[in-house]
Formats: sequence, structure tokens, C-alpha cells
Amino acid sequence: MAAPTIQTKLFINGEWVVGKAGKTFPVFNPATEEKVTDVCEADADDVEIAFAAASKAFPAWRDLSMTERINICTKLASLIERDRHEIAHLEAINMGLPISAYMGAIFGAAGDIRHTAGLASDIHGETSLNTPGYVNFTLRQPLGVCAAIIPWNVPIIMWCGKVIPCVLAGNTIILKSSEKAPLTSLKLAALSSEAGFPPGVINVISGFGHSAGAALSSHMGIRKISFTGSTRAGKLIIEGAGKSNMKRVCVETGGKNPAVIFDDADVEEAARAVVASLQFNSGQICVSNSRVYVHKAIFNDFVELFKRKFTDVKAGNPLDESTNFGPQVDKSQFDSILSFIEEAKSQGARLVTGGARTFEKGYFIQPTIFVQVPAEARILQAEVFGPVVAVQQFETEEEVIAECNNTSYGLHAAVFTKDISRAYRVIKAFEAGMVTINCSSEVGPYDLSFGGWKQSGTGREGGRVGLDSYFETKAVTLKL
Repeated sequence: MAAPTIQTKLFINGEWVVGKAGKTFPVFNPATEEKVTDVCEADADDVEIAFAAASKAFPAWRDLSMTERINICTKLASLIERDRHEIAHLEAINMGLPISAYMGAIFGAAGDIRHTAGLASDIHGETSLNTPGYVNFTLRQPLGVCAAIIPWNVPIIMWCGKVIPCVLAGNTIILKSSEKAPLTSLKLAALSSEAGFPPGVINVISGFGHSAGAALSSHMGIRKISFTGSTRAGKLIIEGAGKSNMKRVCVETGGKNPAVIFDDADVEEAARAVVASLQFNSGQICVSNSRVYVHKAIFNDFVELFKRKFTDVKAGNPLDESTNFGPQVDKSQFDSILSFIEEAKSQGARLVTGGARTFEKGYFIQPTIFVQVPAEARILQAEVFGPVVAVQQFETEEEVIAECNNTSYGLHAAVFTKDISRAYRVIKAFEAGMVTINCSSEVGPYDLSFGGWKQSGTGREGGRVGLDSYFETKAVTLKL
């Protein structure tokens, strides 16, 4: 397959434009450390231009029938499937995700578009005759201009997961991609135009959080902002929204996700599932099980099995179909993960395998396992966002639940046991927005909501709940 055309400009009002300041920033291939291209950088002035375009487009888009909006969205799903190889190529050279692992994400994103479109026709208000002489009812109406800021790790999932429910509801949107991985978002912008979205309905800008991101969160005209990224940045988004127009905010800010494996579990399946959650995207996924708690009766056997499965990878060129383990996204992320590893060593954690870079060139890190990690170690508390896992042993159910919940995060948690009563007790006790029983985050309910407790975020996306959040509710009383 020939290398795809790379779009580098901003997509505003249906046109490709350079930023008002004329600035660009480089994008690098993390597997080779070589520059791929320079991308136009948006700042606050470009956000204002995009907002004007989205505002102008809103009335006509709002007034289309739901069927018309659905047809355009499902056309986009078909175009994504048509250009799947090009999209996978862009992701491989931009953020290092192997093409062998990315097709599932592409088809998943297209399927999610169709599922959300199927839900959209069923959004409606309520009626009441409880007050004699009056009819009371509610209207569900779009918010207006919305914004989204997406992370770099799975852009196609995040782009579709935020844009599609927003525009199906009749809103218009400005999306800012991550400066680490902007190329896929620009490709999807091009496909949105081909699908038939009118100019201004979907606007896609590339840039940095401190400039374009801050302008979106603090904008007085934007009615809702959806963000996925770090907890630090998520707090700034919430602050900006609160200090401006109190726009609606949905943030998902990562996790420190435990997996609990009891001595009656299918150990082979438990090891496979947890490894899958850590190997995908080289551990750069918010729902990976980076803390694993194993009952002491099976601890040593599990660690040996887990080690064999976790280290069974082929790292290399993400464009090679045989590669199944890519690099970290950039030098900053690479250095951060290595610092976690070195700190864990210095704090007395025992290194079982890995702990170093894989090749002299490229931001590859070996799958890394620690055991006997001290309770105060940062590797048990902070999100590493890489192929690093701490495997601890436990004795009692009460003890392990307390350990699992001893974190500021609460995104995902898993339990493996054949005892259904125990499974229910444990998942009920988990302080997490999403839990799995005898499986891990390698699978997920596409039709349910996604989000976390505590500092893993506020609000929910996905499913009926996510779509519903893009509508306002208006209560109406009619005197007969």
C-alpha cells in the first residue's frame, strides 16, 4: 500500500486553513525517532474563528430531521471502513500503534457510530397529565456549540466517541486533537466533509493544551466540553469551565486499575486477560490492569505463567504485520516510564523481568513486571501508562478490597473467581466506574457508559447515557 496523503492544516468551516499565527509543530515517528511532518498549530484566535463557524452552522444543523443526521453519520462510518488501511498507517507512523492491532479499533469505532445512530431516534421527552387542566411535557433540545479535547493513545475511538453523539443530538463541535498524535483526527475531518457534514458542523484543530485547550475550556459561548487525558489537565478544564460560563463538563482522567485473582480462578485465562489489557498499545491505555493482586496460594505459579505470556511479544516496525508490540508515543512518555521503573527499583520492589529499553533506537520499552512492591511506592499509586505492572499477593478478601481501593483513581477493576457470590461482593465493593468478572478490559460493553469514580473523572460517555448528555431538557406547561 502506498503511503497515505498527510493533511497538516486546521479544518475550520469545511476548509483547510493555516493558523492565524502561522505557527507549526513537528510530529515524530516514535519507532524511528524521525520527523514525519510539521502540523499547523491553533491558538485562541483560531478557536474564535472555529466558534464563529460552528455557531453559524448550528441553526440549520439543529433543524435537520434526526434521520438526515443519522444518514450522514452512518455514511462516515462506511468511509472509515473504506479507508481503514490508510488510517492504520497514519496511526502507526504517528503514535506507534502496530497496524496488526489497530483494525479492531477502526471497526469498533465504525460500529459505535452505527450503534449511537440507532439510539438517537429514541431520544424524546416525557408527558404528564397529573395536574388537572394542564398538559405537562418536556422537550429534548441540543445544547449548541460544544468542544472536545482528545488524547493521543486511541484517536479514532476518542474522535468518534465524542463527535458522533454530539452532532447526532443536533449540536456543532470544535475538536482539538493531541499535539502528540494529530494526523488521524485530520484524516477523519476530511472524511466528515466527504460524508456530507455541512461546513462548520465539525471543526478539527491541532494544538496544545495551554493555548487552544485553555481557550476552549474558558470560552464563554461553548456549552459543553468533553475531555480525556491526565488528571492534572482535567482539573484545569473543570476550572476553566467553572470560571467562564459554567459549561457542562465531562472528563475522563485515567486510572490505576486493579485485577484480583483468587485461588479458585482459571489461572490460565486470568493471566491471558490481564496480559491482553497491558500489551495493547504497549500499556498506553487507561483501563489496563497495572496492579494485579494474586492469592498467596497460587502466587508463584501465576507470576511464572504471567511472565511467559507478558513477554511473548514481537516489538518492531509498527507497519510490519508481524509486529504486535509498538513503542511509547514519544520521548517524554518513554522517559517518564523509565523513571517509574528506576524509582521502583530504588524503593525495594523486586524486578522479575524487563525494566529497560528494547532497542537502541525508537521509544520501545520491555514488558516489565515487579513483585513485592512497597505500599508507599509511586508505581502502586500513579498511572504509569506503559507496559509496567506490579504483582502483589494477598490472603483475605477484605484485605485485597482495601488495597484495590487505596488509590485516588476509580476507573476499572477486575476480579477472577469461580465463586459467583464472592464475585458479586467484590465488584460491589470496588470503587470503580467499570468492573469486569473473569475477564479484563480487553473486552468492553460498547452499549454501556464509560467513565470512572473519584479522580478518574466526572460524567459518562458512550451508550444511551453518553448520547443523552448532549441534550438540554426543557419543561413545558400547557393550560387547556
